[in-house]
Amino acid sequence: MFNRQTILLDLYNRLLHAFGPRHWWPGDSPFEVAVGAILTQNTAWRNVEKAIENLKVRNLLSPDAIYNLPVCDLASVVKPAGYYNIKARRLKHFVRFLFQESDGDLHRLLSQDLETLRAKLLSINGIGPETADSILLYAGNKPTFVVDAYTKRILFRHRLIPEEASYDEVRDFFMDSLEQDVAMFNEYHALLVHLGHRFCLKNNPRCRTCPARGWNEDLTTTGSL
Repeated sequence: MFNRQTILLDLYNRLLHAFGPRHWWPGDSPFEVAVGAILTQNTAWRNVEKAIENLKVRNLLSPDAIYNLPVCDLASVVKPAGYYNIKARRLKHFVRFLFQESDGDLHRLLSQDLETLRAKLLSINGIGPETADSILLYAGNKPTFVVDAYTKRILFRHRLIPEEASYDEVRDFFMDSLEQDVAMFNEYHALLVHLGHRFCLKNNPRCRTCPARGWNEDLTTTGSL
């Protein structure tokens, strides 16, 4: 049976050597990171940047401002992010939760332990596992691994997970195999996103020039979670 830690560290080192540090996640404050994690659902980051800039120039990028802003007005401000009515409601849900839990103090909210806070975030309407883990890792500096479509695609194509693997199964694949290191989890996720965006495309993947080419080639059967 293969050693997961060795395999995952080998991929990490390959990608870091090929791409260099990615310096993720963009954001001037933990609250901005949390807002970005919600707005980036089903859209490109460049669209999120436009929506966040709209919030900034109107002095609306704060828990108090979003809490007091009518949802219809918030939707018009975050329109560049797409699905703006849905995302405005999700931002409102998150901010209401923030006030219920910690009087609007994100720092105090993020001081809770990882698993307790993760369960609470997942209870918020519109916050799924990827968004919750993004908030925890990038805003809260908690050692949790963020899984996205790129991550699942890369691991499936290299026969490490079955295609039907759940989010939490893939998350556990990393977290059970690697040291609980916030900086590494941050960098690893960013490197996988870059690999997926540039090489491991959904259609017509660029396998011949991929820096992960040959990685894990000794496996002849699908790995088991």
